[in-house]
Amino acid sequence: MADGVVSPKRRGFRSGEEARQARAAGHKTALAFALAIGMKSDYRNDTKAKKDVIDPSGDAHSLKSGDTHWQLFLYSRSRFEEDDGFQALNGVGALLIHCLDTLPSTYDAYQRNKLECKERLRTPMRDLKDKLQRKTLLRAFLMKSIFNGGEVNYLTVFHDGKYHVFLNTDVVKLVADKCEVVNSVRASADSPPEQKVLLRVDGVNLAELEMRTDRQNYARVRFNMKADRMTALLKTLEPVRHHSVLVTVYGKAISRFGRWP
Repeated sequence: MADGVVSPKRRGFRSGEEARQARAAGHKTALAFALAIGMKSDYRNDTKAKKDVIDPSGDAHSLKSGDTHWQLFLYSRSRFEEDDGFQALNGVGALLIHCLDTLPSTYDAYQRNKLECKERLRTPMRDLKDKLQRKTLLRAFLMKSIFNGGEVNYLTVFHDGKYHVFLNTDVVKLVADKCEVVNSVRASADSPPEQKVLLRVDGVNLAELEMRTDRQNYARVRFNMKADRMTALLKTLEPVRHHSVLVTVYGKAISRFGRWP
């Protein structure tokens, strides 16, 4: 299926048991990383703030593994209203609220007027795409989305049996520099274009920002990244240093990571 075309399956949907298994797998990955850098099993973290592991220097790591997608956030209207970080993004937070406000208050009402709702969404989604053409604003949006506004220092990816460590500023600069920001195209006769904002590298989708309209996550904004494509892009960062058999460090992270007190 081509990028920008929505599968008839409920993408991103997880049952309660699937979500529990995902959390357990994430904890296992974080624990293994903590042990790999010499910490104990009672390592510090703060998962609500995206801090899956806090290393011996006090720096925080957001851990991602080899899932098909990395969900960077799934937020309702109140998050964009109350989070100063989104409010400070030169109108991005307000536009995300505008996108959500195109939806009726209930899922059942949306089901009765889907095409009308999708047509209303086109204008704010187009405005959001236009605003994110500014690279400085795109970097700020990525910093907020991935690293909670810079409170998290590293993105650490578990891939091919090893941990790959990237500094937050390297990540947002690389993605912003390499990506073009576009809207999705028409997916089908009953689904108009401009339903998503896409980050694309060489014509291929890297990340998707969309309004969720399934019953479970109705009227929330989801920002996802393609795990394999993002990992491949990150691993182009240089220089590269092998901190240990299990841990590889990239780019500017080399001068900071592993310098424990």
